[in-house]
Amino acid sequence: MSIFRAALFVSVSFCASVASAQDAPALAPDVGTAESDQIIVTGRAQRLYRTETTTVGKSAEDPLDIPQALQVINKDLFADQGARDATDIYRNISGVSFFSYAGVTFRGFRQDQSFYDGMRGNPFIGFSVPQLFNIERVEVLKGPAGLFFGPGSPGGIINYVSKVPGDTSAMRLVATAGNYDRRGISAEATGPVDKDGIVTYRLGGFYEAMNPYRRNTKNVSLIGDGGLAIKTNDGGKLTLQATVYDNDLQANRLRGILTDNDGNFLTDIRWNANEPTDFLHLKSQAYQARYATAIGERVTFDAGVRYFKATETQQYHEPRGLVAGSTDLVAREFRDQIRDVDGLSFSVNLTARVDLLGMEHKFQTGADWYDETSVLHSRILRAGVTPLSLSNPVYTNSARDVARAALLPFTVTDTRTKRQGAYLQDQISLSEAFMLVGGVRYDKFEDAVVNAASYEDDDITFRTGAIYKPRKDVSVYLSWSQSFEPQTAASQNGDVGGPFAPVTGDQFEGGIKTDLFDGRLQANLAAYRIVRKNILQADTSLPPVNGQDQLRPIGEVTSKGFEIDLSTDITANWVALVNYGYNDTKITGTIAGQAITNAVGNRFANAPKHKVGFWTRYQVPAIDAAFAVGGEHVSKRISLSGQTVKPYTIFDASIIKGLGFAELMLRVDNIFDKVYAASGFSAQSGHFPGEPRTFLAELRFQF
Repeated sequence: MSIFRAALFVSVSFCASVASAQDAPALAPDVGTAESDQIIVTGRAQRLYRTETTTVGKSAEDPLDIPQALQVINKDLFADQGARDATDIYRNISGVSFFSYAGVTFRGFRQDQSFYDGMRGNPFIGFSVPQLFNIERVEVLKGPAGLFFGPGSPGGIINYVSKVPGDTSAMRLVATAGNYDRRGISAEATGPVDKDGIVTYRLGGFYEAMNPYRRNTKNVSLIGDGGLAIKTNDGGKLTLQATVYDNDLQANRLRGILTDNDGNFLTDIRWNANEPTDFLHLKSQAYQARYATAIGERVTFDAGVRYFKATETQQYHEPRGLVAGSTDLVAREFRDQIRDVDGLSFSVNLTARVDLLGMEHKFQTGADWYDETSVLHSRILRAGVTPLSLSNPVYTNSARDVARAALLPFTVTDTRTKRQGAYLQDQISLSEAFMLVGGVRYDKFEDAVVNAASYEDDDITFRTGAIYKPRKDVSVYLSWSQSFEPQTAASQNGDVGGPFAPVTGDQFEGGIKTDLFDGRLQANLAAYRIVRKNILQADTSLPPVNGQDQLRPIGEVTSKGFEIDLSTDITANWVALVNYGYNDTKITGTIAGQAITNAVGNRFANAPKHKVGFWTRYQVPAIDAAFAVGGEHVSKRISLSGQTVKPYTIFDASIIKGLGFAELMLRVDNIFDKVYAASGFSAQSGHFPGEPRTFLAELRFQF
């Protein structure tokens, strides 16, 4: 840790020295800019949270020309909302709500996949949450994304787009403080290395520590990030990036708080099953290189490679529900686990605009390859672990549990995953107002649990759509898209009836997108129906084979709903974001008495029918300040054990004040200090509580 802290200090110091060596130019757009040397918060109101193009379809595209719902959350919204990690931005995305850790409920389905710059390779494995310090924007493609991203949940995908070196010299320094002993500092600098700007750089460092509201917890997060961009030819650039993460979380391998069947917490939400000496420590690194170039005016090409390696070490006490006959004592077990994951991705994409038979065709083709190794060392001490009281928890040094667990052998699970795919799509402009889209993708996948089971297969997915634009700023679309997910390698064993075809997802979606009044009013409406088939279930009508229940791919789930997203400049000084999602996900095919994973009865856990989010920001030029307020409402849900998860509504607010030499943000989350469950889990480990009222202050310097 001391080496990492030293590296962080050096990076922050270097950022400051580079910035001070410049001739104090205006701040670069890459870091966040005003139009003079002074920080002016009121100079960035109109189109503040908008993004003109997205790369969620593997090439830069106007969202109006994509026949699926999507959202883009940019760094301006991160800054105004004080967002630190992925969980801070879910409220801005219709159809998405928190499930657990980095996992979300996405159009009714549990999903925990993430992509970085269009490639697989998430360095936040297991129970860690993606951080946003080095992220430019978050792109969300809703519904099946099999054409461009291969195997995945039909709910959608989240793509994190990294910050890259900028052409203009700039530096940003942020000091942070808040309740729960929060303190932190971050710095980032960017600009040219040589006088001609052939080579540019980006360097950043982030440090934050706090003692959260749960007992015994302490978090320390460190990020070091650097990159070089080299202009290789006219219109071509090679970008090299490296990022190092170190998250040290004391007593923070958190489960929930036990509840009754009506969703009432049985004790204070500060309760924690972890001892003070428990921990979760994630160390990871990600390295990537991307080359992009224009070939003439109508062809673009890009290729990328990404490698990551992550190790998550954890020792913690897991709650196992109330001790038999007690209403106060919670049984626990002690877990000692090490997760080692590394992955290598390759990606290549080519886009060409060609005129054929009087129509313009935009051809896209590409291929990707991914190889991951995941090794889990686990040992669990189940007997002799001291229970913990809900009403009066007494924590002790857990050295005895650590020592007893050390006498147990590790159970080793070695999982290998390989993905290879290629796609082709044609977008045909029949006229200025009417476009057709059609695409096909072929995937081959190999999954293996070493010394247990292995399986390989392939699949083909399709995507079609039609787009009608009665005017250039209005788009009406219909689409059909597919996804697939390989069955787990363990389920492909012949003793359980395998091998089995993948789980499939088919979606029909229709909607309207607008970019009216020169982009000052962006409104999107989407309605969808997703059918997910081939879900494995145990068939009790068949006799076991070698002691294994027989599985059959007969489960089916149907998700229906609609979403509304609005982003608008109400006046020159007033902007607003509103999103609403309605979803109804039900099991439509099953065996009586057999439950589909994450489902209770015919409903899915943590899938709300209604979810609302809003954020509005009003600036007052006369006093160089901006005032913002936001909120979120999530309707009633059920947990994995069928317990009620109560609906909740919370509100947040921010004040941003220009000081001439800097910018000050004051923020409060959960203004009314509401006690609520962010999501449900199980009866044994309870519901995940939402954060109580928290305060955050940031002093931001820009040069």
